Amino acid sequence: MKFSKSGRAFEALEKIGAPVFVNEDGMFISGEDNGAVCWADYYCEFPGGALDDFGVNNKINAILEKFGLFAEWKNPGVLGVYGD
Repeated sequence: MKFSKSGRAFEALEKIGAPVFVNEDGMFISGEDNGAVCWADYYCEFPGGALDDFGVNNKINAILEKFGLFAEWKNPGVLGVYGD
């Protein structure tokens, strides 16, 4: 069975422990499920280390880019995944 780009990205994100979920509207990443790893932080004032300039963990961005996808904040608690 051949999976879509977003399906393969979902599996890769799950594998690294990112708080990814899907519903009838698409694929999303929680910005509220940070524990030992900061996956996404809308209010990040000082990016660096694991986070890019928009408060998204670089591991997430690398996986999404690999599959031709990208993330954008829907609101301060949720990143939407787009491009498929």
